[in-house]
Amino acid sequence: MSSDLFAAAAETRRAASAPLADRMRPRTLDEFAGQGHILGAGKLLRRAIEADRVTSLIFFGPPGAGKTTLARIIANTTRSHFATLNAVLAGVKNIREEIGAAQERLRLRGQRTILFVDEVHRFNKAQQDALLPHVENGTVTFIGATTENPYFEVNKALVSRSRVFELQTLTEGDLRQIVRQALADPVRGYGQQTVAITDEALDHLVSTANGDARSLLNALELAVETTEPDAAGVISVDLAVAEDSIQRRAVLYDKDGDAHFDTISAFIKSLRGSDPDAALYWLARMVYAGEDPRFILRRMLIFAAEDIGLADPHAVQVAAATAQAFDYVGLPEGQFHLAECCLYLATAPKSNSVLAYFDALKHVQDEQSGGVPNPLKDGSRDKAGLGHGVGYKYPHAYREGYVPEQYLPEAMQGLYFYNPRDLGYEREIAERLARLRERDQEEAIEKRVRRYLDADD
Repeated sequence: MSSDLFAAAAETRRAASAPLADRMRPRTLDEFAGQGHILGAGKLLRRAIEADRVTSLIFFGPPGAGKTTLARIIANTTRSHFATLNAVLAGVKNIREEIGAAQERLRLRGQRTILFVDEVHRFNKAQQDALLPHVENGTVTFIGATTENPYFEVNKALVSRSRVFELQTLTEGDLRQIVRQALADPVRGYGQQTVAITDEALDHLVSTANGDARSLLNALELAVETTEPDAAGVISVDLAVAEDSIQRRAVLYDKDGDAHFDTISAFIKSLRGSDPDAALYWLARMVYAGEDPRFILRRMLIFAAEDIGLADPHAVQVAAATAQAFDYVGLPEGQFHLAECCLYLATAPKSNSVLAYFDALKHVQDEQSGGVPNPLKDGSRDKAGLGHGVGYKYPHAYREGYVPEQYLPEAMQGLYFYNPRDLGYEREIAERLARLRERDQEEAIEKRVRRYLDADD
């Protein structure tokens, strides 16, 4: 009994000295800010929590969106025993201990167990395999939290037995509500103190928190705790104090996770959409967050060929020159070269006609196209014996350096893969190629007529 009292006293002291973000963690759904798409009135997850009918779940979303908080709310409302593991710290031994305790509770008292695993994407195969059968047979109800897409980072069998809920980045309105709660709460927040925060200071804190409630509350705590009250006992948080408290935007970026792939996707799509402003923004966001510039340069090199192509043949040259220049210069000055290349690619005319190669590749894979026409064969080795190369017409011997010739196998005559667009330099290519193809078609018709006449004779 005395040990329980000491433990309770220690927990009270810990809670009192805990950071504001931990103290203000919502305890009920009514205190929870945001995520109305899954927690609004009548929504499935809210009904399940309120009815204590939670099944296995995976919460997926950015840091500070409330994944762990939701798990704790479930812990506060359920009659089941609530156990927690951190995937970074727990091993197979810890999992087996929790499973053993859950089996004992179920056998002796008929009490279910909810097992919450934070950062579940960090579980290795052995850890996930140790947990899976006990989720399947109902020994534990599993709740996982992850910042990574569970469909890629979590055991497929575990995902298939869980309901996945994606939490969204908190809105500015959600963050303002969180600040108001912290300033008004007399026990866990600053409700017993007089804190005056200017609109400009609040705007700055909310904006730079970038949807992360934890970052916001940490900044608010630093601002309040480091500001001396005036003679009237008022703690004034103005813009200067706010700027000191949260000097750097909390950019959501994980080089190995969804943010990495989503941001480079937004960058490439902005280039493709010829929006230089958006392209510069996503480029700056990647560089600011510490992305490897060589990764960005590789993607711009690919883009120059894939999405600009012959509409502006210089695009590949610009991207290649940028990569070479960056190797010489590096950061921070290399940002000029990255930005210049970004602007060039964004404003260049676009053509994806180079994808014609993949049409040709598919034809090679799917069709029996025949052999190399005899005039195109190598005549340097066996022209005398086999007649290879006989009949080849040397284009430079003709006017305009062109002569109609059969360059595709017989069965493929008249098949076109490349269709240049009427944009940029490719417009000139399209006009010239149309003339040449027309001459090819005329020559092909003449050949067919001659063959017909010869056969008739």
